[in-house]
Amino acid sequence: MRRIKTYKLFESVQNWIEIDGKLCRDFEFNDFNEALQFINKISDICESENHHPEINWTYNKITLKLSTHDAGDIITDKDFRLAELIDELVMVSKISLTNTYLST
Repeated sequence: MRRIKTYKLFESVQNWIEIDGKLCRDFEFNDFNEALQFINKISDICESENHHPEINWTYNKITLKLSTHDAGDIITDKDFRLAELIDELVMVSKISLTNTYLST
């Protein structure tokens, strides 16, 4: 049984949910190349924050899962910060999403 919890701590992470102790968000793009461009864009943010998500990528669909491994694989402020930065990237760069959905 999966534990699902909605976080509303920050306005900018309203599209993220907790599933099994990880902060998660799903993205759907028009095609494979757009999904790849997204991963390349978030990689710079992840490196600058020294915080790296679990990435599940199938063709045009990406699921990001955030947790802090050094803190026992739980959700911390670092995860909310990274989620906030990823959401800002999506808004600022006008990344074309066909859907953002939450898989349960």
